[in-house]
Amino acid sequence: MDITFRQLAYFIALAETRHFGRAAARAHVTQPALSTQIRELEERLGTTLIDRSDRRFRLTPGGQEVLASARRIMAEIERMQASARWQTGLHGRLKLGIIPTVAPYLLPEALPRLRARDVTLDLRLREAQTAVLLDELADGLLDAAVIALPSGVPDLVEQPLFADRFLLAAREDQVAEMRGAGDVPRPTELNPSRLLLLDEGHCLADQALEVCGTRRPATRVDLGASSLRTLCGLVAAGFGQTLLPEIAYATEAPGTPGMAVLRFADPEPMRVIGLVRRDIGGPDGWFRDLADILTAAGTELVARAAAV
Repeated sequence: MDITFRQLAYFIALAETRHFGRAAARAHVTQPALSTQIRELEERLGTTLIDRSDRRFRLTPGGQEVLASARRIMAEIERMQASARWQTGLHGRLKLGIIPTVAPYLLPEALPRLRARDVTLDLRLREAQTAVLLDELADGLLDAAVIALPSGVPDLVEQPLFADRFLLAAREDQVAEMRGAGDVPRPTELNPSRLLLLDEGHCLADQALEVCGTRRPATRVDLGASSLRTLCGLVAAGFGQTLLPEIAYATEAPGTPGMAVLRFADPEPMRVIGLVRRDIGGPDGWFRDLADILTAAGTELVARAAAV
């Protein structure tokens, strides 16, 4: 029997995860099914791909060569599929990833625009942290992802969408006091011990630390918040201050009594929200169309906060 693309895909998953269980989960099959396909691949190639002499996962020299070939073959198949799939532009099925600090705000504005463009578009959304989205993008599980740029990953096409400035969110009486005194805050002048951040792994937390010129150990209030809504509630309760992305203002500020915001002094701290995809060649009209729609949606969100 011939070698199948499925066997090559399973072998690549196994080599990259270095664990049969994790590879099976990634491939959405049972572990016995994956193990059987790997054994059959070894039989058809007439060589051992995995060193089973001890518990450590290692590829044999032959396995390393097969892995390199399998990656080249699967990459070429993927290029061919992408070229055929996107020949007519942004149609069919779109698998889009988006980070949690953007998804709740951008999607309600962007989805109607996408539907208005093509009501038949089969949109599959994935909300996850940046590292997860980049892994799934590399694995071909996503067509594109909305993240904060730069990605820091080679071989990605990056398209900036819009600038998302940060606002200082604090309790109303604190903001009123700062306004009365004519204070215009600067990120580097914030008290690190009062700074509230999202859990580690959220790129927004890293960006906040960077613009404030501090480190996480200096932030003494560690509440493990996993969403901006939680942070806003804590701010309103007087637990501290946080950096609120401008696109979140129209949603979070009205829904959080007791919280108010201030703009920072120029140059205002910001992040650049962008769209990324793998650089696999083929038509990219779909990518430009998607970027245009997301840019329009993000620009509208920013405009609503412009009066702050």
